[in-house]
This record gives sequence, structure tokens and C-alpha cells, in this order.
Amino acid sequence: MKTILRTGLALAAALVIAAPAAAAGKTMAEVLEASKPTDWRTLDPENTLYLELGSGRVVIELAPQFAPKHVENVRALVRGKYFDGLTIVRSQDNFVVQWADPADADHKKPLGAAKKTLEPEFERRAAGIKFIALPDPDTYAPQTGFVDGFPAARDKADGTAWPVHCYAMVGAGRDNGVDTGPGTEIYVVSGHAPRQLDRNVALFGRVVYGMEWLAVMPRGPAPMGFYTKAEDRVPIREIRVAADVPADQRTKLELLRTDTQTFTDLIEARRNRQDEWYKYKANRIDVCNVPLPVRLAK
Repeated sequence: MKTILRTGLALAAALVIAAPAAAAGKTMAEVLEASKPTDWRTLDPENTLYLELGSGRVVIELAPQFAPKHVENVRALVRGKYFDGLTIVRSQDNFVVQWADPADADHKKPLGAAKKTLEPEFERRAAGIKFIALPDPDTYAPQTGFVDGFPAARDKADGTAWPVHCYAMVGAGRDNGVDTGPGTEIYVVSGHAPRQLDRNVALFGRVVYGMEWLAVMPRGPAPMGFYTKAEDRVPIREIRVAADVPADQRTKLELLRTDTQTFTDLIEARRNRQDEWYKYKANRIDVCNVPLPVRLAK
């Protein structure tokens, strides 16, 4: 796989209506080698965050198509430098990594231009979005697939769609009240997909690069993976909107578009593995088990 530098750091999701003849007998690497430049897209700097840790940069793509109010609020928090100097407060094994202000348990810290409460954005109307569906059944939703590269689900009966909790998805932690998650506590899925959280939390983005820096965080010893000692918390140097970072300092990435024949072929290659090692072909795939290829731009 010569051209692909990251294939499993972002999310998993899927499309494919039927097995395309073009993908017959191809491995994922072969599908990607045959991709065209137009099969790839770049990130919108206004909808991209850079989380700067001592170990490296984590790149987050925002999802205003699913949670526009949360995206706007988080951008306001970032531009107000709310997160700068805070820490990773929680790393729960096979679940999530989370950052917040451990000194603001009562949520009294000023938020600047951001709002303290937001109406829930757990789902949206499916009308008006391009939903590329998986052919295989799902346990948690009537149908799963991709919307603009984000793993998603929908219910044709009630006309709703929502993002799903796959690896590397980013959400706004909340208390019991559905309006208590303005984005001041942010978590990233770092373990097996906790799909029971779908439609209970506002998912507003996903990590597309640098997920390894979060995945290797030491697990917190307290319940739910919280750190008990301040010195164990990993500090956040800063978070920036990519549009506010000089162009020569941005991480230039290309993501495989999910509305292309190449991605359709890739999904089929994952549903029926052609690698020599595989002796049994599953002929099905889970929405959280297909990596979205991401590469550094040349």
C-alpha cells in the first residue's frame, strides 16, 4: 500500500449497494493504487481542528451537517482559547479519551462567545443529505452507511439520520440533561464502537490523523478511567481552528471521497477479503469496520 499513510485512524463506515464487478478479486491495496486524484478531497480549514499535544498533532474534522450548533460553539471555545492549558482527564480502557477542565466541575468557568447550554443535536432529518448505504444489516439501526465521509445511520420510517459511535468519532460529553453538553467536555472513541451511545450524545466530528497519540494514553485508575493525580494528566498545549493557522503550518491531508466508485470498490474488497491470508470471505461488513483512507498530500 504505497500511497496510503493512514487507513485505520479515522472512522469506519460503508457504502456499496451491490458487489461491483470492478472490484472482483482486488485487495484493498490494489483498489487504492488504482485510485484517481479526483477520488480524493482535502479538509475545509474552517471545519478542521488541530489538537496539539506534547507527543504530536491530532487533526479533527468537524461535522456541521450533523451538529451545526455544537460545531459553532466548539469553534467559539477554541478561538477563545478555552482549552489551551487544560488536560486529558480521562482514558477509559476500550472506551473513550476525554479532555475538560478538572477545576470546573460546577461548570462556572466563563465561556466567552460560546453558549453554556445547547439544544440536543442527536439526530437530524435525513432529507437533503446524500446517504450512501451499506447492504448489510446492523444491530442498532435500520440502515447504516456514510454521509460525507462520516459513519452514519438512518431510519426511513421516521425520516431521521444520525452519526454513529465508531472508532475516532468525537462527541460532546454531557450530564443527565440533554442540553448540558456545549462542548466544554470532549471525548474521542478510543475502543470498540460503543453504539449504545448513538442518539444520546451530540457527535460533532472525528479524528482523521494522529489518533495514535490518543489511543496510547495510559488508562486512568479511577472508575470510568479518570486520572486521580494531576501529574498523570496529559497537558493540552493548544487547540486551533486550521483556518487560523498559517497555511505553511497546516497538516495537508487527502481523504478518500466516499461518493466514488473507488470507495465502493474498497468496501467490497473489505467485505470479501482477497488477501492470500484469508481463507473464508465474510461477504458482509459492519459500519465501524471499514477504515477511511487518509494520506498526506504530496
